[in-house]
Amino acid sequence: MFRNKEFTKSILFMVMFAVLGTSIVYLIHPLAALIVVLMSVLIILCQVLYTKKRYQDIDELSTYLRKIYNGDYTLDIRDNVEGELSILKNEIYKVTLILSKQSELLKKEKEQLANALSDISHQLKTPLTSMTVMADLLGREDLKLSKRNEFTQNMDQQLKRMEWLLSSLLKLSKIDAGTVEFKKDPILVGELVKQAVKPLLIPMELKEQQLVIEGADTVVMIGDFHWTLEALVNIIKNCVEHTGIGGTIRISFDENPLSTDIRISDHGCGIEKEDLPYIFQRFYRGKNAGKDSVGIGLAMAMSITKSQNGDLLVTSHKNQGTQFVMKFYKQVI
Repeated sequence: MFRNKEFTKSILFMVMFAVLGTSIVYLIHPLAALIVVLMSVLIILCQVLYTKKRYQDIDELSTYLRKIYNGDYTLDIRDNVEGELSILKNEIYKVTLILSKQSELLKKEKEQLANALSDISHQLKTPLTSMTVMADLLGREDLKLSKRNEFTQNMDQQLKRMEWLLSSLLKLSKIDAGTVEFKKDPILVGELVKQAVKPLLIPMELKEQQLVIEGADTVVMIGDFHWTLEALVNIIKNCVEHTGIGGTIRISFDENPLSTDIRISDHGCGIEKEDLPYIFQRFYRGKNAGKDSVGIGLAMAMSITKSQNGDLLVTSHKNQGTQFVMKFYKQVI
């Protein structure tokens, strides 16, 4: 405290004024001079004690800040007493809460990243192992031509599957990082649906599935055509895969003052009740998931929809089918 030059100077000035004042008053009346001395000593003592208390409070704040720096956010220094230092304490506490929440978010993000890397490694390990085995077999001279063609086709399928997986993960990572700028263009939903079903017409034809599309040509939504198309294709693809031979895929759309809704329904096996809350989680595979499913299509559809001020809802009953509803709100709610 006494190493503080400003504090030392202030005490010296107070002493000098006390001595000067006492000398002047002594010339007037000696008893009055004694009273001035006592009052001066008392004032200087109060100043010293007050400054010492301030230093103790500042030291407490310094200790608190050091603990925050070391990751300890459990202390509470809020002070309801009026004063500059009390205001500072309350502001520091607010910053502490913000840092605590950010620390928790960073911890969760690290855990999610670790889990994602683990899932990606697992998803890539299976096709890589399969291709390694087939590559070794293809090197054998006595391998039959029919088997060689079969292995070559399998390797081509595995490579395409890996390419789709990596492409999807790249898109998801861009959305998570906030680097995707979603356009806000008027979109004719009828045209969007037509484009979405095009790549799935052949798989539906092979399974003899019926496609029903219902909706007015005037229905419009605001969003990014290509990203919304990506989401819609993933949802329809999921319905096609889980609907048996001769089933029906129904797509309907309409708009109201609140939102534009797109409904995709199937008459497939449905989603198990215990799987329903998790189907939009990445790499989650329910009991009825296909053997080639990696659990990323619906997660991407949810991320794209959410990023465009929308929501993706699902209802399902076992052996009765599933319905997905994409809701794109016309204003922020």
